[in-house]
Amino acid sequence: MFTLNPARRTARRPLAIGVAAASLALLAGCAAPASAPPGGVVSLPPTLEQSGTDYPLTIDNCGTEVTFEAAPERVITIKSTSTEALLALGLGERIVGTAFGDGPAAATWQAEAEALPVLSDKLPGQEATLELEPDLVYAGWESNLSAEGAGDRATLAALGVNSLVSSAACKAEAYRPNPLTFDAVFADIEQLGEIFDVQDAAATLIAGQQAELAAVQPAGAGRTALWYSSGNDTPYVGAGIGAPQMILDALELENVAASVQDSWAPLGWEAIVAADPDVIVLVDAAWNTAESKIALLESNPATAELSAVQAGRYLTVPFPAGEAGVRNVEAVASLNTQLAALDG
Repeated sequence: MFTLNPARRTARRPLAIGVAAASLALLAGCAAPASAPPGGVVSLPPTLEQSGTDYPLTIDNCGTEVTFEAAPERVITIKSTSTEALLALGLGERIVGTAFGDGPAAATWQAEAEALPVLSDKLPGQEATLELEPDLVYAGWESNLSAEGAGDRATLAALGVNSLVSSAACKAEAYRPNPLTFDAVFADIEQLGEIFDVQDAAATLIAGQQAELAAVQPAGAGRTALWYSSGNDTPYVGAGIGAPQMILDALELENVAASVQDSWAPLGWEAIVAADPDVIVLVDAAWNTAESKIALLESNPATAELSAVQAGRYLTVPFPAGEAGVRNVEAVASLNTQLAALDG
């Protein structure tokens, strides 16, 4: 059973998920604990009926206190992770505008995502944001909420607009996950369920994702991997504490940049050549496609000699699935299938 960091909230009711887990533990007595599936997550027991949210609800979000007087009804989402989190919880009708999308949505809710009103393809300005009269701006990155962007959090709050950031994107050391775990990803979903008073939907989503994660038989044991996100002269890679590391851990792949204490970071080609990874995970983004990365790797005399390049051992992941959120389990399953196919 996953747990929440007490520092993340200043007031909340105990959730029925936790009550269910505690009841199960009492029934189990001295029985041996269940083995954890990949990612260190134990599946939830059958969910008991969830109780509604007591408003006002106050949470501590990346060091900013946010109070919800009621469930948000008009939400602007910035970045794909925010949009898809609400779609996965059945809250698409609450979204009055999206911005800064990172690519096509997951197939499960792609049609619904494409029908959402787009405020901006890039980061929206404060004036455009406020014109939609949102009661919540839900951002994927803290940097989205600035005077140069949708508006800084204090200014939005003074205007009666709440703001929320994915906790995986918190930058302050006291709030930043180090390392990010699936427990933290699921806790974010749980918290959204409470904010929007859709605890049943959140519990169902979490249980389904935990079951999917538990079904993965990791195919990466004994192999090293490079998570190549972007960049040409200096590649930007998945480092040791963020979503890429969490996903690679679930696949039992050893990240060649695991010692770098960041979510993503620059890593010189010399270090990559020295590490000579067995497989290379390519992030597929419209602005830096997997195909363009392969062309670069195969045309550069140094990287062309890498074992993974020589053997064509490439795995691909869509950009939105590689950032912390509801698509991380999907990314694990997809990459694992690709890994298994390399051995076929």
